[in-house]
Amino acid sequence: MTKLDRRTFLAASAAGATALSAPMVMGAAHAKPRVVVVGGGAGGATAARYIAKDSKGAIDVTLIEPSRRYYTCFFSNLVIGDFVDFESTGHSYAALASEYGINVVHDMAIGVDRDAKSVTVASGMKFDYDRLILSPGIDFVSGSVNGWNLNDQDVMPHAYKGGTQAALLKAQIEAMPEGGTYVMVAPPNPYRCPPGPYERISMVAHKLKNENPTAKIIIADPKPKFSKMGLFTAGWEDHYAGMVEWLGPDFGGGNVTVDPGSMMVDIDGEEVKADVCNVIPAMKAGRIAEIAGVTNDKGWAPVNAADMSSKMDANIHVLGDSSQQGDMPKSGFSANSQAKVCAMAVRGALTGSKVFPAKFSNTCWSLIARDDGVKVGANYEATDEKIAKTDGFISQNGEDAATRKATYEESIGWYAGITSDMFG
Repeated sequence: MTKLDRRTFLAASAAGATALSAPMVMGAAHAKPRVVVVGGGAGGATAARYIAKDSKGAIDVTLIEPSRRYYTCFFSNLVIGDFVDFESTGHSYAALASEYGINVVHDMAIGVDRDAKSVTVASGMKFDYDRLILSPGIDFVSGSVNGWNLNDQDVMPHAYKGGTQAALLKAQIEAMPEGGTYVMVAPPNPYRCPPGPYERISMVAHKLKNENPTAKIIIADPKPKFSKMGLFTAGWEDHYAGMVEWLGPDFGGGNVTVDPGSMMVDIDGEEVKADVCNVIPAMKAGRIAEIAGVTNDKGWAPVNAADMSSKMDANIHVLGDSSQQGDMPKSGFSANSQAKVCAMAVRGALTGSKVFPAKFSNTCWSLIARDDGVKVGANYEATDEKIAKTDGFISQNGEDAATRKATYEESIGWYAGITSDMFG
């Protein structure tokens, strides 16, 4: 692939898809259509920005997001591995408000009235919409890991949402005793960022190799295989020989009970004393999608591929991790790509602007060790049934050092590009 940096990413983004939009006044008569976006991550922030920018003031856009500063989940593993600092993964919503005229509301969306077409936030305010875009990311399935619930996340962190959990997990790793044990309870499919848990193992191993080289890492995994499995296992053997032990379902990885009080992990009857235990539970769509009544019995929100509209309500669109859309993985790149398709469709529906056929793309980069980056990706199109993969690529075992280094550098350029695309 062509090397991807901030400039080429933004140019490609503009090809796929600026005047100010006045802030919404609740309850007032309005002349312009209104779009409310819930969730300010890779999907929501991108959709809000593109609708505001490309509608040239013809649409009022409100973005509801409780966090005043957004910390990306992507690249949080590199925080753990000491490749980037925590604050560098944090981003402000200021430009969305000041440069694009988006009404940025820092509050929690707690209700959706589909008949009245309004969203209620925790403070009691209501926001009317003509189109609603939900991009709330993921929530965890209660009881999916025996012995663990969200009250235990400060003892056995998941570190699988953007924010301070990654910093907490890193601090726990740094406090491990010499020769200690790190245990990861990996999630079942489907889940956010398929290579994410295994890049995390790589970054933990990188840190421990430098600071605590006799430490051990155990992965209890309910899946018989995982994304980039051959690349990761070869990389672990090459860089961290003897440190990482992966236990799939044939070795009890799917039969796990944890005890946060004693820090014991029972893996198919064999007890392991963990010094750090990273529990990544099963996932489902963010809670507001369920509240809105657009999720199915699996906890995900089925959507139409052409415009990411809910199959349960044509006036609601669901982006990114929460959506059940077909072949695309749940990733920041995917959410950003889906947001541009959705923004174009919403703008067309509300203003009559031209809508082009939906095209999507995704690339997931992972860092195994210093200057040893790998990637997987694909292009997609909308069919009547789903978002369907049309072609793809993946790094190969045996690539030379220059290729792997270039792949890692490409990911740095992508991060700069996507965060600029999200936040302006």
